[in-house]
Amino acid sequence: MEKLYFAYTRVSTARQGERGVSLQEQQDAIRRYAQRFGLTIKEWFEERESAAKRGRPVFARMLKLLQRGENTLGLIIHKIDRSARNLKDWADLGEMIDAGIDVHFANESLDLNTRGGRLSADIQAVVAADYIRNLREETKKGFYGRLKQGLFPIPAPVGYRDCGTGRAKEPDPILGPLVAQAFNLYSTGTYSLLRLLEEMGRRGLTNRRGGKLSLNGLSTVLNNPFYFGLMRVRTTGEFFPGKHQPLISKTVFERVQKILQGKTVERTARHDFAFRRIVRCASCNHSLIGEGQKGHVYYRCHTTTCPTTSVREERIETPLADLFDRLELNEAEVAYLRAWAERARLQQGTMQEQELANLRLRSDSVRTRLNRLADALIDGLLDKDLFDGRKNSLLLEEREIKDRIRDLEQNGPRALARLEKFLELVKTASSLYKTTNTQEKRDLIRELTSNLRASGKNVVVEPKLFVRLVTERSNSSDGRPTRGIARTWNRILRKLLAHFEAEGNPAEAA
Repeated sequence: MEKLYFAYTRVSTARQGERGVSLQEQQDAIRRYAQRFGLTIKEWFEERESAAKRGRPVFARMLKLLQRGENTLGLIIHKIDRSARNLKDWADLGEMIDAGIDVHFANESLDLNTRGGRLSADIQAVVAADYIRNLREETKKGFYGRLKQGLFPIPAPVGYRDCGTGRAKEPDPILGPLVAQAFNLYSTGTYSLLRLLEEMGRRGLTNRRGGKLSLNGLSTVLNNPFYFGLMRVRTTGEFFPGKHQPLISKTVFERVQKILQGKTVERTARHDFAFRRIVRCASCNHSLIGEGQKGHVYYRCHTTTCPTTSVREERIETPLADLFDRLELNEAEVAYLRAWAERARLQQGTMQEQELANLRLRSDSVRTRLNRLADALIDGLLDKDLFDGRKNSLLLEEREIKDRIRDLEQNGPRALARLEKFLELVKTASSLYKTTNTQEKRDLIRELTSNLRASGKNVVVEPKLFVRLVTERSNSSDGRPTRGIARTWNRILRKLLAHFEAEGNPAEAA
């Protein structure tokens, strides 16, 4: 009976199979080999999968057919590395050779029926497996190298575009703003994923190929921290800061994650009142509960022992709007604060550097005196009790100096940065309050007020102490008009800076 042979060809990717010439070259080499040795090819098996991992469907099916055919079938492969680049597949192939199945490699002159031929084949299989391991390590090294540089080494997600090797992704001028809109809409809590998909499809959001975005694709976008500046490695959960321009803030992303993790659209729409958990009853200090009645929202105290407290939402809005209006700065104030901040950074930097230099000199002096003290003890010039007393005194002085250095290095610049951040918030607080969504409005109220208390139908808004410095700037301490922007703001800024310095030092703040 004539022996028939299977012929197996493989490339690592589907793209190689479509655009490359490797498959055709393998087929030509196998045909020449079969013709040379008079072998008849019964069936061709073509695969477009990597041999680095197990699970190639065509290869597995071919092995099963070989096993069923017993000694009536043989196998021709172009090269050893076309058959297996992992040792388990090579072991399976070796078992077939041991069982008497005739296996040939068209590109290697190996007699697999001899001990020497099998040894050479085994060595080449091990080399092929090691090549894959090395390639994987080098690829991983390059991948993580790019991430550490702040660059995303794979294709840009929806809303960004690739700008070439070694360059950060750039926001797509069309899709980028649409992705930001998707996040902002979903963060309101009034959209389900399906409704958001329909809305964003209507606005023109597509996938990377320009096709219709799927529900799974939209979920992938909303779960990707890349959009606020972090690159995530899915397999390990590692994060790397990116150099690309974020499309959204971290606050918006975190709000979207909370909604994705369980909040329902119906519950949010029904209960997400503007001043939920913000206004408290003046009698029992419990939060007022929002209720919709006849087209209006009321906030009521449900403690039965309290006097009746029921406040319409508009009566809460009025004092809050007044507070934020009083925070608004005019152009002259904004210009003065900007110039003051620039001067303060320069002055603080110079003064801090000088003080740090003096403290480090004192620290070196204390350390020198400690060394001399130890030498005096060794030379017998001091007794042990006197040595211990002076040593403890010097160690305490050194500890105080180091604490002061740490405080300057950490809290000095941070206090000015906190002050500048607060002033930026003050400049935009009024417009933000009027235009932002419900959750951001609540965050703004919590950041700038210490208490909202209701009694009967009235609400009292208490700004935080450092906020009150700004809201009351129009009058001097005795109630008379101030004499100028510089005099007013210099007094306020000194107090604000002291507040933020104390905030950075828990002991002092306490």
